[in-house]
Amino acid sequence: MCRYESLLDGTLGLADVALMNDALTVQDENSRRLHAAMDVLHNKGK
Repeated sequence: MCRYESLLDGTLGLADVALMNDALTVQDENSRRLHAAMDVLHNKGK
């Protein structure tokens, strides 16, 4: 999500890293929910 150099030169700080980490967590959760919902819909047809 970012260049390593940006961390080293101070362009990005810990708050930026935390935001990126939160975004990845939300993305993973949304993906998990989508797959769970698809499984439920798929299994209803059986």
